[in-house]
Amino acid sequence: MTATPTTELARFVAGLSYEAIPERARERVKDIVLDALASAIAGRQGDETKQVRALAAALGNSREATVIGGEPLSLAGATLLNGYLVTAVTVCDVHRPTLCHTTPVVVPPALAIAERDGASGRTFIAAVAAGLETTVRVGLGTKYPAFRAKGWHSPGVIGPFGGAAAAGKLLGLDAERQRNAFGLAGSQSAGTFAQWGTPTIKFHQSRGALSGLLAALLAEQGFPSSNEILAHKDGGLFNAYSDGGNPEAVTAGLGERWELEAIGLRLWPAASSLQTLITGLLYLIQKHELTPECIASVRVGLSKTVYDMHGTLAWDGKFKALLSTPYVTAVVLHDRRCWLEQFEARRYQDPAVGAFARDKVKVEIDPRVDGTGAAIEIRTTEGAVHAARRAAPKGDPSDPLTRAEIEEKLRTSAAGFLPDATVKRIIALTGKLETVADIRELTHSLRAPA
Repeated sequence: MTATPTTELARFVAGLSYEAIPERARERVKDIVLDALASAIAGRQGDETKQVRALAAALGNSREATVIGGEPLSLAGATLLNGYLVTAVTVCDVHRPTLCHTTPVVVPPALAIAERDGASGRTFIAAVAAGLETTVRVGLGTKYPAFRAKGWHSPGVIGPFGGAAAAGKLLGLDAERQRNAFGLAGSQSAGTFAQWGTPTIKFHQSRGALSGLLAALLAEQGFPSSNEILAHKDGGLFNAYSDGGNPEAVTAGLGERWELEAIGLRLWPAASSLQTLITGLLYLIQKHELTPECIASVRVGLSKTVYDMHGTLAWDGKFKALLSTPYVTAVVLHDRRCWLEQFEARRYQDPAVGAFARDKVKVEIDPRVDGTGAAIEIRTTEGAVHAARRAAPKGDPSDPLTRAEIEEKLRTSAAGFLPDATVKRIIALTGKLETVADIRELTHSLRAPA
């Protein structure tokens, strides 16, 4: 095969072994998998989860594949639904350089194939690593600012590549068939920001997971595809979806520098771009013992990009509330926490919280704030001024979540749903995933309690 970005990436995936992955990257993969499971268990409370489950159940009558926190479905159905569950309440990972949620598109197809074939934990780790690395590297190759300027949403466009890599690794595809899987994945790339503020923006991840699965399964049968889906002059991803992109970014340091380590995790079910704001608010609350009654005004400074997406968004529904800067600011200051109950109708419709958000919270563009940073200034009724400025949130690679914090996220997600013993088992199996002989030890623990 000629050396092109697609071919080199396919060779990398086909030849990757567990032993070739540095220990630090392997441990990071385990953290990311555990976080995805926690996010998916929380996702059962998503407003649209029942609708997606109905769709997933219609894709087949078999019940061989685990649904996280639910009843088993077909291979395709479980992949589709798990992809939605991971992202349903917006508490999953984010790769900030490409604004892509990677676990919803990578973990579900990997889990489905690994369970079906009884893969070992080591094999599963290698597959997820291949999928995550593929996703972020294809994303970097798009040259994200140019890609975003055309209105594309990363998970639906680049996500199928990650799903195809993870599933393809588990299926044992050779380099040629893996390249075909990437071609098939690229033919299903879709999803734009026209859906921003609607649940369809989350369906991009769910569909991306299924697209990756379909691509790998069809390539396994020897189905041919383009030799170069990424950099082809006529309709390659980087030319059709961007301005030619940066193909070199796909393979630069491949196997030596692990871009998956730049994937961030979220502690709170709110927009990824508002995690820094929440981090700063909780810091100020704790440091100065702030209560709503003692606050006269709040100023929130955001970058123009984040302001345009979140600065003035109304909170007349759960999903919009998760994305609204004024509401998130108000409810965190009122409740001194940020979890799913803060985004229930009884909360976002509360007159006191709404009045606080409208009358006391001022959100504006701050030219000194970059990316997803935030600048907060709170004035009290006694005239004191408390300020916080952060460039990145808790959970960012610069301030990563510890394993213990991810475990606590799982406990919070599973509270009142999964027995404590089951939660402990999930944590233990994920923590020593490399020693698990059959991934079904883990997947069977993830099913809905009897």
